[in-house]
Amino acid sequence: MSGPIAAAGARRRGQSKSLVGEAPWARALLIATALGFLGLLLVAPVVTVFVSAFSKGIGAYLTALSDPETLSSIRLTLLTAGIVVPMNLVFGIAAAWLVSSYDFWGKSVLTALIDLPFSVSPVISGLVFVLLFGAHGWFGPFLSDHDIKVIFAVPGIVLATTFVTFPLVAREVLAVMQAQGHDEEEAALTLGANGWQILLKVTLPKVRWGVLYGVILCNARAMGEFGAVSVVSGHVRGETNTMPLHIEILYNEYSYVAAFAVASLLVFLSLLTLVVKKAAEWAVAVDPAKDAAGASPEKPSLSVKTEGAVP
Repeated sequence: MSGPIAAAGARRRGQSKSLVGEAPWARALLIATALGFLGLLLVAPVVTVFVSAFSKGIGAYLTALSDPETLSSIRLTLLTAGIVVPMNLVFGIAAAWLVSSYDFWGKSVLTALIDLPFSVSPVISGLVFVLLFGAHGWFGPFLSDHDIKVIFAVPGIVLATTFVTFPLVAREVLAVMQAQGHDEEEAALTLGANGWQILLKVTLPKVRWGVLYGVILCNARAMGEFGAVSVVSGHVRGETNTMPLHIEILYNEYSYVAAFAVASLLVFLSLLTLVVKKAAEWAVAVDPAKDAAGASPEKPSLSVKTEGAVP
């Protein structure tokens, strides 16, 4: 028995050595390929945006950003993200907890529905909302009778953006919950904690980084969404144009400096989102013992539950 085992161990050591001790030119080629790809498809476009935005000086850049229609598009983008992200946060946590904690009829259907926006074109989702809430849609006559505007108004933009972004928080939180299990929740339940105590003092602290990642991704997608919003907005200048839509209009009108100036704001917000994400990852890596899979950093929360306190 020792012969085959020793031979297998030697083969594994030989494989590891071949992987670690690969030729320097191979490593250099791989690194150059990766850096070239990133430089061509990521760094070059970002640099081009900022160079084009400042091509006529800082004065033209600030003038483009101070335009009333530009300011309106910025406000609408931030308003949409400010509404969509909290909605998806609540839905994502609830859906992830339901799917990861309970077995019920239709669980696989619910999981598939959560992933539906990933497989449906944003333009198609926008058309669906037009068919539902448009003037000739299913709910169109009712909305017209009560003077409620959904399509070509802010509510339609919020609905379309919510649809295309709601899997982001749910999927991030669900993956963390499934990886960490529910041992601590079960322990808290046996010690007398109620549902809200378990959620607020055990589950959410344990999955907080998954929640943060989901919120970051959802916010980035909400601010940059184009397809679905383009269908339901109506492109009313100064009223229903978000930043991506306003960039398209400026570019089609050959206002290149203004278009790239607004685009630079979106790029800046994307870079800021990336910095926040990396900072969160760094915070997790600082103390891996606290955030290891299934480990809860704060044990005193269970002692609170043993007292049977009602929130």
